[in-house]
Amino acid sequence: MALIELKDVTKKYDKSTTALRHIDLSVNSGEFVYLVGPSGAGKSSLIRLFYQEEKLTSGSMKVGEFDLTRLRKKDVPLLRRSIGVVFQDYKLLPKKTAFENVAYAMEVIGEKPRHIKKRVAEVLELVGLKHKMRSFPNQLSGGEQQRVAIARAMVNRPKLILADEPTGNLDATNAKAIFDLFLKLVRTEHTAVVMVTHDDSLAHKCDRIYTIEDGRINV
Repeated sequence: MALIELKDVTKKYDKSTTALRHIDLSVNSGEFVYLVGPSGAGKSSLIRLFYQEEKLTSGSMKVGEFDLTRLRKKDVPLLRRSIGVVFQDYKLLPKKTAFENVAYAMEVIGEKPRHIKKRVAEVLELVGLKHKMRSFPNQLSGGEQQRVAIARAMVNRPKLILADEPTGNLDATNAKAIFDLFLKLVRTEHTAVVMVTHDDSLAHKCDRIYTIEDGRINV
């Protein structure tokens, strides 16, 4: 069963700027999908549609139980709770420790403290950073900060993780480690991952790869 279903999706910012053109895309639960394309191809615009930072212009789009074509504004937070997002620049809170950064994602949805403590320890161990849980972002390497961001994205057990150029600021060794971590999440947590990148060097390990150019997707 498809977790994501896009049909004829078009996104226009104005009359002269069309970011996405007639996109058809399907992603199943527990699938690792690579979306590759150069800068300006429309990758980030597509990611923003998934968590409703942007609205599609035409077509239809479903993520899990949510029909984004008809989604009411009050339901957007519910959609976002079902999605984990990992950005290129980590977006960690600088005055919170690794543990606190991950825990915050559970605190905002009202989880009980004892559940938070247990789950945060689990995901930090999964990403290999349980020993750094008391470290602040400026005490962590770039690769470690990205792993904290991944832990935060997965802590609420989302059905989908969106990764927008997650290895863009990392060297080749750390980039491979982050890729392998996503692969581990897919296999052990059964979370679908859509990874947007301009680097296709590791794409052969994915379930499927799509190329996006000039706002169009090619299989």
